[in-house]
Amino acid sequence: MFDIDWMGLLTREVLRERGAALIAESCAWAVGLSDQPHFERRAGRLVATGLTVGERAAHGRPLGGEEDGRLELGDARPGTFQDALNMVDARGRVQAERFDDEVLGPFVRDTCLQAAERACATRCGDWAELADDLGESPRDLLDVVRAGGWEAPLRIDAEHLVLAALGTVPLIEVEAEGLPLSLVRAAEAVTRTAVVPEPVPVPDDSLAGALFLARAALDASGCTVPVAPEEADLLLAALGDNGLEPEEVTAVLPHLPVEEATITRIAATLAGR
Repeated sequence: MFDIDWMGLLTREVLRERGAALIAESCAWAVGLSDQPHFERRAGRLVATGLTVGERAAHGRPLGGEEDGRLELGDARPGTFQDALNMVDARGRVQAERFDDEVLGPFVRDTCLQAAERACATRCGDWAELADDLGESPRDLLDVVRAGGWEAPLRIDAEHLVLAALGTVPLIEVEAEGLPLSLVRAAEAVTRTAVVPEPVPVPDDSLAGALFLARAALDASGCTVPVAPEEADLLLAALGDNGLEPEEVTAVLPHLPVEEATITRIAATLAGR
């Protein structure tokens, strides 16, 4: 079997290069936690303590509890970012799980895709051999990443990186650091949801079938609409899974709610195949 360790090393290299971005995203995610009501579990029941998270931290009392928290986060100093990760929300869910889903998971997936793009550009032969060994097409970066299994160990590395940088920092300071980026992310979200461009009318009836499949693929992909460039590979994989050929993808993209930069990125990916 082909040695795939070089790709694992490459994903970690790209993660190190993106470390500052990961810390910034983590700080932005934390914004607003101090204003939320604090909950804890007592004798198996979820109850509100009557304080906000920020007030609880200011009093020097732990934010996380032993019943729900993660063991590896349990030794946190009260009021720190690590302590906040170990507390539960109004539904009883540990904040660390939400952080995994909303920050670490997407960031690690994008890091692996960036590493795959670099491998395609700088180690074409090795990448093709690796993809063949995994039973995937070298053109389908997301499929190769999923088959390679690099995300799980890289997520552990990413979590360690975040905790090393922010774990002992008071939550209020983490929030203050993340406020500017948080405002940018909020503005981006509003922009994307406020105006959804109408699909361009289909000029050729021969595209009707392909467009039907493409719209179904978009709905099932989970992509944000309009589709941003960072989700280009996810959309392309969904279109391929739905049976669209590369020339059909190129033809239908202008008729879908997709950003122009996303179309450009997909076109470049297809051209490199």
